[in-house]
Amino acid sequence: MKYWLMKNEVEDYSIDDLKRDKKTLWTGVRNYQARNFMRDEMQPGDLAIFYHSNAEPSGAAGIMKIRGKSLADPTQFEKTSDYYDEKASHEKPRWFLREVEFVRKLKRLVSIQEMREIPACRDMLTLQKGSRLSITPLKKGEWDAILKASEKNPRG
Repeated sequence: MKYWLMKNEVEDYSIDDLKRDKKTLWTGVRNYQARNFMRDEMQPGDLAIFYHSNAEPSGAAGIMKIRGKSLADPTQFEKTSDYYDEKASHEKPRWFLREVEFVRKLKRLVSIQEMREIPACRDMLTLQKGSRLSITPLKKGEWDAILKASEKNPRG
């Protein structure tokens, strides 16, 4: 099993939306490296941190499970979509998605600032300067450290 961190802007779709919907298609990824993670490396049963980005504060909000195989992202074919790609075709799709399923909300959000202070998370791709990837792999130690931090009272 692999572990992932998947970012989404909280105003677009949050962990609470996923809890309500139970599952959703993770559409709109338009970065080749993030696409390759979803298309080539994710497997059914892998677990992912649902990370609220562009929020105050940004951070780890919940856990979801990867379901099924990668599929062509239909938004690349929809001319009215913000994610439309005129170079994509049904025969040769460029962008892929994964279905994700709600597992649980974290006891509390673990902010990006807090993650930076966790020694086990020091090398996390998401925390690297200039990192803009919406999907990144997590090492087991990083995963465990984030979950452990979510069970503790925040510093303050």
